[in-house]
Amino acid sequence: MREPTTTMPEGLAALPQESPRVSPDHGQRWRMLGQPVQPEPLPQGLDALWQAATGRLRGLRPRTRGYLKRGERIVKLGEAQFGHADEAAIREAAGPLHQAFKLNRAGADELDLGLALVSHAARLTLGMTPRREQVAAALVLLDGCVGELATGEGKTLVATLAAVIAGWHGRGCHVITVNDYLAGRDAQWMGPTYRMCGLSVGCVQGDTPPPQRREAYAADITYGTNKEMAADFLRDRLALGTHRSLSSALLKGYGTEAAGAGEKLTMRGLAWAIIDEADSVLIDEAVTPLIISGNSPNAEQTEAYQQAAEMARQLHEGVHYKLDHRWREVNLTPRGEALLEKLAEGLGGIWAGKRRREELANQALVARELFLRDKQYVIQEGKIVIVDGFTGRLMPDRTWRAGLHQAVEAKEGLEVQPPKQTLARISFQRFFRLYRRLSGMTGTGWESRHELWQTYQLPVVRLPTHRPSQRRRLPDQLFTRAEDRWQAVVQQVQQLHDAGRPVLVGTRSVQASERISVELESRGLSHQVLNARRHEEEATIVGEAGQPGRITVATNMAGRGTDIKLGEGVAEAGGLHVIMTECHESGRVDRQLFGRAARQGDPGSAAAMLTVDDELLRRYAGRGYGLVLRLLATRRGGMARPMHRLMLRLVQQRAERGGRRQRRSVVRSDDWLDTNLAFAGREL
Repeated sequence: MREPTTTMPEGLAALPQESPRVSPDHGQRWRMLGQPVQPEPLPQGLDALWQAATGRLRGLRPRTRGYLKRGERIVKLGEAQFGHADEAAIREAAGPLHQAFKLNRAGADELDLGLALVSHAARLTLGMTPRREQVAAALVLLDGCVGELATGEGKTLVATLAAVIAGWHGRGCHVITVNDYLAGRDAQWMGPTYRMCGLSVGCVQGDTPPPQRREAYAADITYGTNKEMAADFLRDRLALGTHRSLSSALLKGYGTEAAGAGEKLTMRGLAWAIIDEADSVLIDEAVTPLIISGNSPNAEQTEAYQQAAEMARQLHEGVHYKLDHRWREVNLTPRGEALLEKLAEGLGGIWAGKRRREELANQALVARELFLRDKQYVIQEGKIVIVDGFTGRLMPDRTWRAGLHQAVEAKEGLEVQPPKQTLARISFQRFFRLYRRLSGMTGTGWESRHELWQTYQLPVVRLPTHRPSQRRRLPDQLFTRAEDRWQAVVQQVQQLHDAGRPVLVGTRSVQASERISVELESRGLSHQVLNARRHEEEATIVGEAGQPGRITVATNMAGRGTDIKLGEGVAEAGGLHVIMTECHESGRVDRQLFGRAARQGDPGSAAAMLTVDDELLRRYAGRGYGLVLRLLATRRGGMARPMHRLMLRLVQQRAERGGRRQRRSVVRSDDWLDTNLAFAGREL
C-alpha cells in the first residue's frame, strides 16, 4: 500500500557495458552491452528449496577467521611496503596497480598490495589507518558478500578501501547510502583518498541537475542513494523507448535521431555496487517498487475522492466496516455496502458501478483509519509529505499510488492533486540484481541472511569489533498504559541527566517524539528533537548526542552513519544510555538503535520501556500473546522476565514473516508483468 513514486516524468538509466573477462562471484550475473536488461527470475519450488539449502551450507563454512588472517597480513604488508612512503610515492605506486586491474591482470598478490596501498593513502589524506577488521571487511565486500560490522566500526572507510579496487577496474563503482547527506559527506570526505589513488569521484543528490548527474556517473566512484540511482535508471529506460539497450538503439536507428540516444542517457552502466546499510536498502525499503509517473488530469475522479471522504465520515467501525490492523486493511460489511449505495444515489458517473464505488470508499476509510498525521505523513505548505517508515525522513518527491495519496489529501481538506499515470516502475530487488557485482555492509545483517541469499545471492559474513563491547543491556520494563510509560521515561532521563550522562530516546513516530518533548519541557529539561519535521541538522544533533548531560529524542532516523563520540568525563560516568520506547517490526532495527550506545569499546547501556498497547503488539500479538503480555505487565512497569522477552521475539518474528511475504509479492508482481506484457517488450 505504501508505494512511493517520483513525480518527474522524464527518464535517465543504466545500461550494461562490456563485461571483463572475469568469472561471476556468488551467482552474480554478467551481461554484455546489447543484451536485454533483465535479471534472472528467482527460483521457484524445488529450485528455491535447493538454493535455500546451499545458502545455509555456506553459512556453516567458517570464513571470518580467514578474512581476519588475510587482513592482518595486508596490514603488515602495508607497513613494510609503504610505511615511510609520501604522497608522491603512493601516486607512483598506484599507477601500475590501476593498469593491472583495468586490464584484468591482477591476482591475489596485486589485490593485497592494492589494499595495503589504499590503507596508507587513507592515512596520509585522512589521518585514518585501517585496522585489520576493516581490511578484512573490505575483502568481504570484494568477495561479493554482505559484511556485518558493528555500529561505529568505520564502515565508511571500509567502503572506500573496496571502492578503490572496484574503481580501478574502469567500469565505475556506485557507493549507495541511505540519504543525500551521507552521500555528499562521504564523497567529499573520502575524495582525497580516491584522487591520490588516481580515481575521480562524483555524487548524485536529489537536487543535482542532469548535466552534473552525467558527470557524476562518468566518474570512477559515484555516491548516491538507492532511490536516486533507481530513478535515474528508469528515466534512461524511458529515454531509450522501445529499444532494449543502447547498442540496439544505435544499430536500429543508424542515421536517425535514435543514433544520438546515448547523449540522452545519464548513467553509463550498472557495473559494481557497494551498499552501505545493506539491510535497510535491500530489505526494509524493498517492500515497495519505485514508480515514475506523470500527471493524468481527471476532474471527475478528483471530485470523487472528496465525495468519498464525506461518505466515509458517515460510516462507523464495527457496523459498516471492519478494521484489520495487522494487515492494514478495511473491509465493508453488508450494512456498509447498503449505506454506501444509498449515499451514492443520484451521483451517477463513477459512483454508478458497485465495485468502483466500494473501492473509493475503502480507500477513504484506509486513509482515515490507518494513515495518521505526524506518523505516516506531515503537512507542509498545504501538501502531504510522506514520512519514510524506516528512516523517519521526509520524502517530498514521493506519492502513494492507487489513489491513496488523493484520499489522504481529501481527508485533510487539502487541494486534491490529479491522480498519477504510471510511466515506468521497478522493484529494488530487480534493480540491484541488474548489477554485475553487488556487495554491502551493515551493522545488523545476520537476521536477514537467508533472505539476502535467496533474493540477491549475497552471503553474510560477521566480523568482530576491534575492541570488546562494553554495552550493558538493562532489563526491559513493560507497562499497561502509555501514560505511565512516558512518565517513567522522563523520570529515568532526569536521573541520568543529573548524573551527567547523555541520553538518546528512540521513538517510532513524529507524534511520539513530540509527546516526549512536551513531557521533558514540563520538567525543565533542555533537549534536542530529531524527527521528520526537524531533520535539517540531523548529523549535528546526533554527533553531539554523546556530550555530558545531553538529551536527544530521535525517530528511526537516529543518525545512521553519524558517529556519536563521548564528551569529556562521559565514559567515567557510564557512557551514553539509549532508551527504546517501542519495539519495531524487525528486531534488526531495535539492535541498530541499541548499537548507538557503547561504540568502539566505549561504555554504555540500553533498555526498552514498552506498553502492551504498542503498535507492534496491537497488529501482531493476537489474543493469546496479548493476554500473556498483559499478565506480565504492571502499571508501574514490570521488569522483563524470560517469558516476556520470548513473547516479544515471537511477535517480531510474526511481523518479519509478513514483511517477507510483502517483498516476495513485489518480486512476483515483477515476474508477472514481465511474462504477461512480453508482447509489448520487457517490463522495466
